[in-house]
Amino acid sequence: MSQNPTRGHSRALTKRHKVAIAGVATLGAAALAFSAVPSNADTTTSEAAPSAKVAYSSEQLKGLQSGVSEQLAATSLQAQAAEAAAAKKDAVEAAAKKKAAAEAAAKKKAAQKAAQKAAQKAAQERKAKEAASRSAKRAAVKAAPKAYANNLDGWIKHALDIMDNKGIPGTYNGLYRNIMRESSGNPSAINNWDINAINGTPSIGLLQIIKPTFDAYHVAGTSWSQYDPVANIVASANYAADKYGSIDNVNSAY
Repeated sequence: MSQNPTRGHSRALTKRHKVAIAGVATLGAAALAFSAVPSNADTTTSEAAPSAKVAYSSEQLKGLQSGVSEQLAATSLQAQAAEAAAAKKDAVEAAAKKKAAAEAAAKKKAAQKAAQKAAQKAAQERKAKEAASRSAKRAAVKAAPKAYANNLDGWIKHALDIMDNKGIPGTYNGLYRNIMRESSGNPSAINNWDINAINGTPSIGLLQIIKPTFDAYHVAGTSWSQYDPVANIVASANYAADKYGSIDNVNSAY
C-alpha cells in the first residue's frame, strides 16, 4: 500500500484540497490498469496478472506537494487576514466605547458642576434677600417714632428717653414724686401768688419752672413752651441735675 504524502496535513485540508487529491489518486489508478495490459496482442492468458505497484516520479510528488502547500499558505493568509480584521474591528469598537464613556463622564461632571454652581448662586441670592429684608425691617423700626401715651405716664416716659439720650440723670419715681408735689400732674398749672409771680415770672407747668430758668436749661429737640409737658419735665430735670445732682435729690421747692 503506497503512503499518502498529505497524511500529516489531513486536518488542515479543505474540501477543495480533498477533491484535488482524490483526482490525483484516480489518475494513478487508471495508469495502473493501462500498464497491466501486455504489449503483445497475440499473447493471452487465463491467469490474472499480479498487481504492480504504482510508482510516482519525484517531479509528480513535488508538483502535488507544491500545489497543496500553496493552497494551505493561501488559506493561512486568509485566516490571518480575517483575524487581523476582527482584531482591528474589536479595537475600533473598544476605542469607540472608551470615547463614549469618557464623553458621558465629562457630561455628567459638567452637569454636576453646573448644578453646584446654580445651588451656590441660589444660596447667595437667598442670603442677600434675607439680609435686605432684615435691613429693611431695622430701618422701618428705626424710622418709626416711638409712641407715648398722652398722659402723665406717657409724658414721664418720653422725657426719660430724651434725658437718657442727653445724659441727664433722673428716674421715673423721682420725676413722678416732684410733679405730684408741684402741680398734681396738671401741665397747665400756674402759680400767680409767689414772689416769682410778683416779679412777673410765674412758675408754670408740671414742675413749676419759671421762664428764665426754662430758657436757660431748655433741651434741644423739645418745645419752647413751658406748658408742653415733655419740654417742661426735661428742662426742669436738667436744671435740677445742675443744681442738686439729680431730680431724685429734690424733695421740696427748688
